[in-house]
Amino acid sequence: MSPTRHTHSHPTQAATISVSANEHLPHKAIHTVHFWLGKRLSTLRQWPISLLLSWLVIAVVISWAFIPGLFTAYDPLTGIGKFKLQPPSWVHLLGTDALGRDVYARIVYGASHSLSGAFVAVGLGLTVGTLLGLFAGSAGRKTDTFIMRLVDVILSIPSLLLSLSIIVILGFGTVTAAIAVGAASIASFARLSRSEVLRVRNTDYVEAAFGSGGTFLNVLWRHVLPNALTSVIALAALQFGTAILALSTLGFLGYGAPPPTPEWGLLIAEGRNYLARAWWLTTAPGIVVIMVVISANRISHALSERRS
Repeated sequence: MSPTRHTHSHPTQAATISVSANEHLPHKAIHTVHFWLGKRLSTLRQWPISLLLSWLVIAVVISWAFIPGLFTAYDPLTGIGKFKLQPPSWVHLLGTDALGRDVYARIVYGASHSLSGAFVAVGLGLTVGTLLGLFAGSAGRKTDTFIMRLVDVILSIPSLLLSLSIIVILGFGTVTAAIAVGAASIASFARLSRSEVLRVRNTDYVEAAFGSGGTFLNVLWRHVLPNALTSVIALAALQFGTAILALSTLGFLGYGAPPPTPEWGLLIAEGRNYLARAWWLTTAPGIVVIMVVISANRISHALSERRS
């Protein structure tokens, strides 16, 4: 009987094999990152210049809202009296107002007020309107009739008048104005989401989900709602620009944030008395509002094209 041979791997050899195997991991990770970046860059090259500029405008304005101190060193609330109504220059890029405050700084710091109000308004309209449309399109004819007649009543009221009525009831302020604008947009989200739910509910995979024993709420949550959100998200991007414009309008009329808050609509209102000798007080914030609204509309149009 021949003796059994036992082979033992040397510890140094095993460590060498482990190190050589691990050396390939960073190279694979770098290759994966390069592949991902190359794919994203090729996608960006296919985008129109107008869409790229729109995303750039939105990104800059969001950066203003979160890190305003990175873009300006001036205080938006305090000014120097001897520098009042200074025209645009290298020291004050967009000039100063009647109290010597830097207009560019007030626009930058005002982005947080305008954008936060727009996000609250769009979030309220998107959430409540989508849920109403979801149940209207799936809960039966009586529920559908009741909800849609309520939607028709809301749509028959001008959005600005409805917003003003809500502000008069709830009181003045940025949050109240945002809630008022969001409430006025609920009907638009509800009507669109209902039409999308009716379209998705008649598809084969939804019927198969019901046939395989899926409960009503489970099918709505897992199959109907995700496939009906594409058009609703495109409307949300459009409503974001509309909310910025509506909040600026309410601020201009005096129903938004109180002075000296650097809200964009309030900035335009404060400068209207100086149009003859200080045009930059209304022109600068007005151009910012227009650029944000146009950019949001362009992004919404791109999302709609992607869906179609």
